[in-house]
Amino acid sequence: MNLDKILDLKKWRNLQDSLALVTKLAIVTVNYKGVPISQHSGVRPFCEAMRKNPDTAKLCEKCDARGGLEAVRTNAPYIYLCHWNIIDIAIPIIIDDKYVGAIMAGEVKIKDGEKHPPLEQMLTVPSKRFEQNLNNEEIQRLYDSIPTLSYTEINDAAQMLYRLCNYIVEEAMNKNLILEVYEKMAPVKEDLSTEDISYGYSLDNIQNIKKELANTVTNAYVKTSINDHLVCKNKVLQPAFDYIYKHKREKISQQKMADLCHISTGYFSRIFVKETGMNFSVFISLKKIEWSKQLLEKTDLSIAQISDELGFNDPGYYIKTFKKYENITPNVYRKYCQEKL
Repeated sequence: MNLDKILDLKKWRNLQDSLALVTKLAIVTVNYKGVPISQHSGVRPFCEAMRKNPDTAKLCEKCDARGGLEAVRTNAPYIYLCHWNIIDIAIPIIIDDKYVGAIMAGEVKIKDGEKHPPLEQMLTVPSKRFEQNLNNEEIQRLYDSIPTLSYTEINDAAQMLYRLCNYIVEEAMNKNLILEVYEKMAPVKEDLSTEDISYGYSLDNIQNIKKELANTVTNAYVKTSINDHLVCKNKVLQPAFDYIYKHKREKISQQKMADLCHISTGYFSRIFVKETGMNFSVFISLKKIEWSKQLLEKTDLSIAQISDELGFNDPGYYIKTFKKYENITPNVYRKYCQEKL
């Protein structure tokens, strides 16, 4: 699985730049081989010069690759020293238990004399070679210009980046899964497109996307019968019924429906009983059981999935409610329907 298929690199680039500015760390995203797949945010002039040189760039990539693997092994941010004794951090990106890359941060030094845990140096460069590389006055100046941070600042930034990275990848995976499932069910629901779902996507509205997709799946299989009160005798109740039939997956309260109809809960209860012949909670339970019967007949969804699709608290409560109104369990009902076919 490639990182560029998971992350929107254009959006990630902007976020990466902001993170580099706030944390005072240079940041780059690499694949599992240590090869960068994003631009380098906040790169230090010294490190930029080293990475532009084909020979020294290989050493940088080796450090990135080994640092990433150590982060995977420990399943945590890994703080270490590169071959130039500069602090780097590897934030592992793991998908389905597979290491696919890392967020590399750092390019700073620890303040002189500060106590900190021992840090591993990924690669060692012979002292003569090290001195030769720094003999050039300009290179030495760039090396000396690398900023210093306390170990506490470095560790706090590493933990923050780790949590943020996990969150972003999880949400990106959720979006990809939603689109994949939607594309598979598209023939069932042709009046929507993947653009309708993905347009305006952000990390803040992923749960709403999931909810809408679940409603779409359920509505694709559950048909509304002629006897349903889609058109109410009492027009005041119409918004409530429209909402109930459209949002089969939700746990709908009487208070919410009364607010939707702009009337008090007491008045809503009285006219609802007059309209349906039963109280609100019984009506909702009966409707959900009726809809679940259609899912049992037409799909291979498990009892737990059907329970979730129709907003029951848990599968046990769904089974208990089903048996209360149908005198048999959902599994027995499904088996009976299969025997009739």
